[in-house]
Amino acid sequence: MARSPISISGGVIAVPVSDDTTALTTGTGKYTFRMPFAATITAVRSEVITAPTGATAIVDINVTGVGTILSTKLSIDAGEKTSVTAASPAVISVASVADDAEVTLDIDQVGSTIAGAGLKVYIYVTPA
Repeated sequence: MARSPISISGGVIAVPVSDDTTALTTGTGKYTFRMPFAATITAVRSEVITAPTGATAIVDINVTGVGTILSTKLSIDAGEKTSVTAASPAVISVASVADDAEVTLDIDQVGSTIAGAGLKVYIYVTPA
């Protein structure tokens, strides 16, 4: 399953974690990239093409040497397609990311009745 590469535009790093049709599965390192410059993360959000049902979809963002950067992980509520409407919004606990730091995206939960599909994560940054 081929994925598009990350794209960076206007202070947003867009990461296609999965293809648009395959059901999500849990696991670590679902997408890994290196930070192209030192930056401060100002916001994060995620979306899916197919909404999870029965339970939320949960995504974690990790930086090598730091671990998770979220004290409350990204979540997409059951029946929803975006983290923007999540009952528990993501909270960034470590905002500073070094140039060339390895960033990994983990999927901790995918829904329980129907797994979501087509996961994209958006990381809003200000170059340091």
